[in-house]
Amino acid sequence: MMNIRTVAAPLSLTVALALGLAACQKQPQPEATATSETPVTQATSEVVPAPLPTEIPQALRGRWGVVDADCTSTAGDAKGLLTIDAKRLTFYEAVAGLGTIKSASDHAITADFAFSGEGQTWNLDVALSTPDGGKTLVRKDTGPDAAPGTLTYKKCP
Repeated sequence: MMNIRTVAAPLSLTVALALGLAACQKQPQPEATATSETPVTQATSEVVPAPLPTEIPQALRGRWGVVDADCTSTAGDAKGLLTIDAKRLTFYEAVAGLGTIKSASDHAITADFAFSGEGQTWNLDVALSTPDGGKTLVRKDTGPDAAPGTLTYKKCP
């Protein structure tokens, strides 16, 4: 004859295991909703820089003189005259063609220029800017053949 304790012990162990397994099973959780405490993930867009222009900015174009006489000379001796168009810098005895633009804005550019004049050729990085909206032009050349310092031009009338 079986004793009740002998039957009850395995039965209570079976019930305990079944309850333990049920508790361990993953129960479905309610979906989270956005509240003031829950951050909402927003799609972020990658910032793509605007492409560099392919021409010298309009604000830098025109005729510029180191001294007033550079703008008014009719004798061809305006040695400080600089004429700028979309792709070229023209000096008294040299011309510089626009190469690779390194940086640019509406009122400034830094680029490589290929110079030629008096039977020679050379390359310079040239930075041009008009800090006052077009009244003056500041030019800074860099490279092995560059003159030191900056030049400041006035806009020719």
